[in-house]
Amino acid sequence: MNLEKTIRSIENHPKEGIVFRDITTLLQDKDSFKEAVDVMAEKIGPDVDKIVGIEARGFIFASALAYKLNKGFIPVRKPGKLPFDKISESYSLEYGEDSIEIHVDAINKGDKVAIVDDLLATGGTAKASVNLIEKLGGEIEVVLFLIELIDLKGRELLEGQNVKSIIKY
Repeated sequence: MNLEKTIRSIENHPKEGIVFRDITTLLQDKDSFKEAVDVMAEKIGPDVDKIVGIEARGFIFASALAYKLNKGFIPVRKPGKLPFDKISESYSLEYGEDSIEIHVDAINKGDKVAIVDDLLATGGTAKASVNLIEKLGGEIEVVLFLIELIDLKGRELLEGQNVKSIIKY
């Protein structure tokens, strides 16, 4: 199956000149969703201890991968969503700044971690996630995406990391 064909492209969304890659069409097809998870699982090494998912669509794939690989799932959330002690990391947006958070006890020193998200665009959220994991003493084994938007050069921000993506536009 060609997973790229299961993703709907929506022109001029959310604004003029943007092509939005809609994964809901992949997710609603059980065979495509299963294949996407299976292919992503092959990209995660056997030594990984925990799968980190970036809010929100990263949760979809990271939790499925954690289940499939029998690993712990760790959510990285937007501010104010985690109830326990946490650390945060800010990152730049096109117009402004945002941040993400992780519980301080989510990663132990030396844990081998796979970071998972649905899409690599500019790389800001992924880089902030890398920084959070490293602050807690985790070792990043792979930063994995279903889709990579090559023209936005997010991979460059993640230089030095083992970045993998399944579909490239």
